[in-house]
Amino acid sequence: MARPKAGDEPALTRYNAKRNFKVTAEPAGKPAGNKTSGKKGTQLSFVIQKHWASRLHYDFRLELDGVLLSWALPKGPSFDPADKRTAIEVEDHPVSYGGFEGTIPPKQYGAGTVIVWDRGSWEPVGDPREGKEKGKILFKLHGEKLAGLWELVRISKPGDKKQDHWILFKKRGDAWARPRAEYDVVAALPDSVIATPLGPVEEREPRAGAAAPAAPTDVEPDLSEAVKATLPAMLEPQLATLTSTPPTGPGWVVDTKYDGYRIMTRIAAGKVRLITRGGHDWTDRMPALARAVEALGIKSGWIDGEIVVMNEAGVPDFNALQNAFETSRSEAIQYFVFDAPFLHGLDLRRVPLWSRRAVLKAAFDGRESDRVHFSAGFDIPPAQMLEAACRMGLEGVMAKRRDSSYVSGRTENWLKLKCSLRQEFVIVGFTDRSGSRSEVGGLLLAYHEDGALRYAGSVGTGWSAATGQDLHRKLSAIETDKPAVDPATVKPGRWSKRAAGTERWVRPQLVAEVGFAEWTPDGHVRHPTFKGLRADKDATGITREQAMATAGGQRAAPKPVTSVKVTNPERVIDPSTGLTKVDLVRYYESIADWILPHLKGRPVSLVRAPTGITGQLFFQKHLESKMPGLTELDPALWPGHTALLAIDSIEALVAAAQMNMVELHTWNSTTRAIDNPDRVIFDLDPGEGVPWAHVQEAAILTRTMLTELGLESWVKTSGGKGLHVVVPLAPRLDYEAVKGFSQAVVQHMARAIPQRFVAKSGPANRLGKIFIDYLRNGHAQTTAAAFSARARPGMGVSMPVAWDDVPTLRSGAQWTIGTAREHLSFQKVDPWAGYWKSRQSLTRPMKTLGYASAEQA
Repeated sequence: MARPKAGDEPALTRYNAKRNFKVTAEPAGKPAGNKTSGKKGTQLSFVIQKHWASRLHYDFRLELDGVLLSWALPKGPSFDPADKRTAIEVEDHPVSYGGFEGTIPPKQYGAGTVIVWDRGSWEPVGDPREGKEKGKILFKLHGEKLAGLWELVRISKPGDKKQDHWILFKKRGDAWARPRAEYDVVAALPDSVIATPLGPVEEREPRAGAAAPAAPTDVEPDLSEAVKATLPAMLEPQLATLTSTPPTGPGWVVDTKYDGYRIMTRIAAGKVRLITRGGHDWTDRMPALARAVEALGIKSGWIDGEIVVMNEAGVPDFNALQNAFETSRSEAIQYFVFDAPFLHGLDLRRVPLWSRRAVLKAAFDGRESDRVHFSAGFDIPPAQMLEAACRMGLEGVMAKRRDSSYVSGRTENWLKLKCSLRQEFVIVGFTDRSGSRSEVGGLLLAYHEDGALRYAGSVGTGWSAATGQDLHRKLSAIETDKPAVDPATVKPGRWSKRAAGTERWVRPQLVAEVGFAEWTPDGHVRHPTFKGLRADKDATGITREQAMATAGGQRAAPKPVTSVKVTNPERVIDPSTGLTKVDLVRYYESIADWILPHLKGRPVSLVRAPTGITGQLFFQKHLESKMPGLTELDPALWPGHTALLAIDSIEALVAAAQMNMVELHTWNSTTRAIDNPDRVIFDLDPGEGVPWAHVQEAAILTRTMLTELGLESWVKTSGGKGLHVVVPLAPRLDYEAVKGFSQAVVQHMARAIPQRFVAKSGPANRLGKIFIDYLRNGHAQTTAAAFSARARPGMGVSMPVAWDDVPTLRSGAQWTIGTAREHLSFQKVDPWAGYWKSRQSLTRPMKTLGYASAEQA
């Protein structure tokens, strides 16, 4: 029988006949009212739904003639033209199905969980009906993950099979085509676009077309909101809000973020005054620049911009700007002007930004000099501009709403995106350089919070000997006996060479600009570098900059790490499954947001498998050869040993996987309190002959024991044969005490239930029983981290789970590097959400057990 044509009632009759809509939440099948033709210019929707039924697959759907033509993709789409993905044609679905997410109940057709993996519009190339009839559909996709030219080709003869078999593939030569070894979209972006909207990928990562000027050249500026006005004597500048993610969608003008000082210029009767952000007149400090601005011939106005000094590479250099003022050589200073709130007797503040820029550009035409420049913004995606700026070594970019007004003070119409964290701090003290009483060794930093100054850590790098001496002179001149911050909070860190009590306090008057890697949980800067003093900013207004999590109404897409080239990507590392090296690298790349909180700040050991998991394995605690991104910790953390390793970034994680790392094992303590564990782990290790049901039972019994001791615990699969029960602690006790406590728990359970548990290690002792491995809690001992892969056949993963799910687990290696990330895509609640907030004491549990070291608590 011939298959019904798309849009005919029998097509959705087949859909309806398979479903009981009294049970399932799926929408009933009704053809859409206005049937779309698929002609050029028609907006047709497409959706790809990720469907975990009896097995994981992807449902690919194209809207045509009031229904969704549908195919099932066992492996999902690929940007690699060499990956021809099987697509099995299934019944047409209603257009309303494109927004369906949820769980199809058991015993219903397609029982399992569905999420919307991608969505957008599609554009047929040629007649799509004719193409479907002939078995070849060519089309363009405009989605949040997929874009460019694709093709569906039927590979089975019509009528030969119950379901027609097609292949879906990316067209060669398309701007979006990429080898899978470079980028796997299924692994890199596995989650729902309804739960985490990304915005159109063609706006986030355009593949063709040059950047367009921000101010239209063929449209007259809109000056309908301009009014004649007297030039104000002072004008507060508009300020930007720091954001952690670039805004998406149209309507943004992007500027370079110049590494300099903000200067507002007032021009009255052709005379120029250069005013800092804080309202100070610096005209006399930059006479040559003032003359250059006057040469523009502007008679009246306020113009807004940034002064910089360029280095030899043509990049703004903040230190060079500082030196220009210190040495009175201001002739090197250049001025980049980007806005004009007042001009030619008109108040333009309510005029849209693009129109203000057009008027400003006209004032600059033919009058620019090597000192004063019009800063041309661009109508391109901020994410693309930010990536380019970071590659060039710039500080970042500014994103401004194209139609926004000029508003004094901080607004969210102007956003700043930085390549690295950087802000101003109040200097509250300093230390002398070791061996020198005339040079600064470190600066003590602070910021205002709740009406007081809060200590933010210290910085000891970023200046030359001459600058260090100059800082020493300036700070010595404002030295005081009274600290501006609570001295009790100013404790030298473990890596600091500063001795307690060597601090010299100063009046909180000077402001330092500092770059740093991140904020620590206690509000200090990590890995700071001094950039220079900020003479243009008032110390009383310095606060901690808080980045918005989102911008422009949408979350930015996760950015896959593609700068690490995967060598030998197709090398099989697990012969039992055929999993390859690129599968492992892409797994760690996709899991970064989950695993990094378990790695950051902890010494880590690596299990490497250069020839695959069936070959020789290496357990690596130290950096024996160069591995990009990995951090060597201070050797003082473990005296007498080579420096330990840390993995604190996605770059380091992926680089380690590229260097054949399979497993990640971490200490039970962090570098902030290396001798005091912040967790205790009970590793349930079954002996030969122990059924899985006994392992599940053992986990529940261990939890019950801990609950009776007043301790809350969390559970994860080991990725191998067992389970790990984890108890978070306040880091107060040493390793000996914590290990002793865990041993006491295990011994108690072995005495109470000897038919299940044994307290001695070794295969002979645990035959038919479970050894709860308390030895994992000793000093320098490690355990496989949550989400770590395991170098065992199948390549299981250590997966955090909910206690309620323990009875339903099939094994300790239930999830593998091929399925773990997909499992998380469908997970609605983090079973370990409360783990991070729990810091428990062992004082009472030790006393309850009668453990002899209770007094140590």
